[in-house]
Amino acid sequence: MNKISSFEELQQLYTEFKPLLSLRKQEEAKDTKVVRNIQVCGGTGCKASQSDLIVKNLEDCLEKAGLAEEVSVSITGCFGFCEKGPIVKISPDHVFYVHVKPEDAEEIVNEHLVNGKVIDRLLYEEPSLKEKVKKQEEMSFYKKQERIALRNCGFINPEDIKESIANEGYLALGKVLTTMTPDDLIQNMIASGLRGRGGGGFPTGQKWLFAKRNDADQKYVICNADEGDPGAFMDRSILEGDPNSVIEAMAIAGYAIGASEGYIYIRAEYPLAIDRLRIAIAQARELGLLGKNILGTNFDFDIFIKYGAGAFVCGEETALIHSIEGNRGEPTTKPPFPAQSGLWNKPTIVNNVETYANIPPIILKGADWFSSMGTKTSKGTKVFALAGKINNVGLVEIPMGTTLREIIYDIGGGIKNGRKFKAVQTGGPSGGCIPASNLDIAIDYESLNAIGSMMGSGGMIVMDEDNCMVDIAKFYLEFTVEESCGKCSPCRIGNKRLLEILTRITQGKGTEQDLEDLKELAETIKDTSLCGLGQTAPNPVLSTMKYFMDEYEAHIKEHRCPAGVCQALLQYQITDKCIGCTKCARQCPVSCISGKVKEKHVIGQDKCIKCGACQTACPVKAIIKK
Repeated sequence: MNKISSFEELQQLYTEFKPLLSLRKQEEAKDTKVVRNIQVCGGTGCKASQSDLIVKNLEDCLEKAGLAEEVSVSITGCFGFCEKGPIVKISPDHVFYVHVKPEDAEEIVNEHLVNGKVIDRLLYEEPSLKEKVKKQEEMSFYKKQERIALRNCGFINPEDIKESIANEGYLALGKVLTTMTPDDLIQNMIASGLRGRGGGGFPTGQKWLFAKRNDADQKYVICNADEGDPGAFMDRSILEGDPNSVIEAMAIAGYAIGASEGYIYIRAEYPLAIDRLRIAIAQARELGLLGKNILGTNFDFDIFIKYGAGAFVCGEETALIHSIEGNRGEPTTKPPFPAQSGLWNKPTIVNNVETYANIPPIILKGADWFSSMGTKTSKGTKVFALAGKINNVGLVEIPMGTTLREIIYDIGGGIKNGRKFKAVQTGGPSGGCIPASNLDIAIDYESLNAIGSMMGSGGMIVMDEDNCMVDIAKFYLEFTVEESCGKCSPCRIGNKRLLEILTRITQGKGTEQDLEDLKELAETIKDTSLCGLGQTAPNPVLSTMKYFMDEYEAHIKEHRCPAGVCQALLQYQITDKCIGCTKCARQCPVSCISGKVKEKHVIGQDKCIKCGACQTACPVKAIIKK
């Protein structure tokens, strides 16, 4: 394709490419040859389950059936319903197949496409209805979602810029460059109420305004794609499924503040996202949507990729900037803020992937449209990576103000194996554990902060009755201790002391004084640490102590782990159900089980190493863990 020299040419391309997506939108296809489109999820999770091979097998079977010119096959980004992948969707009838295997390709072609029969066994079964559901929009997982940042994920081919343009890609950039001044643009962003989705929640428009007001011969736009929270995959999925929306938004931000260069800082552990970013940037440059004189407006902007080594602290903006500069990724005291003095001491704005993904639709649909969603102080939607003891693990985008209960039970399908909900951790290692008593709280920045948690970048880990909350706090402290850059002593030393106390408690060696020390030390670390990592690291400890103090006390006073998780406090006991089969004794690696054939056996607690082999071997479930 030739370079696009004006906004009018871009609009013409949009009109030309729009029919590419007609089947997926259940519209009449302009290309009469193609009557069906098969979309196959090409996100990391589904690729790991051979979705690439599904694509190849489908293409081979279509060729064999003589349908290669009538049916197109394309990859997409993540559909979000990760628990049910790999996913295959057939348009225009919108039949949604789950748990598809490469060997299912032949049946999909022969039965669905040739004979017109929906394959019942590959449909999703709605638990609440106990019946199969054909269409994506009819599934409870999707019904309460409002997909803005994820609008193109699971819809377009992320490796083809034509499909991005066909779904209004780069039209927002064209509108901004030809009809808005930088001041108009920034005021529009302020009016929308968009706040940073990376964790801090700072108003995006205000950040841009600060950077614009600082004069400099060079300014920079940075996309934070470091995403280091355990269980988080929001930003990765957006970059894998819709990289062009982030590229477009960064160019818009560059126009707003007067920057000509942008950097995407992404962890090297995201190879698929990196590959698709490279493809998207190359295609955008080829069309003249990046580079010099974009759309004939004399606006220059280009984007470069910088790789991170996986340091969690580099999610903090000043540490990230130092890493891009080639220095050790350590935070610095603010002020000055990056908007004043950032990359190479020049005015710089840093926003995360999800924040950028919201910007093009705000430009096209208006600030009022965006601000009509959400709550008074938290506008729009939020993407969460829903994981843990939940039936529907996946990526969800909900309007701000949706309750935790709606996410966990209506969208997430409830707790696995009928277990009882215990807590949900929001905000990753920096967040807090929220108990069942707060399930009806509306999700927004202020509400989560008020109960000792935070929005964070969007990780949401669900826990059930089999999780020990002391052990959970210890798990997150292990992570933050490992990831601390070590620059300030409250974080470097204080969090290590917190972890040592938690370790003692989980080993049954804790004292009541430890509880007082935990709380005092945690609050001191929050008040005195240099950056957000240290300031929020004690949140898992403080929130679990606030809501689950009974578990801490059980560990200390009774030397007992109520959830049966902490190994040092466990005891395996043989009940009267024992039939004396001797299987447990034969499996015990330390020979601590005694008893005669057909008589009840006994475990010698002084020798038991609590490995659980006996419980696994018992055919009548006569061994319990206490």
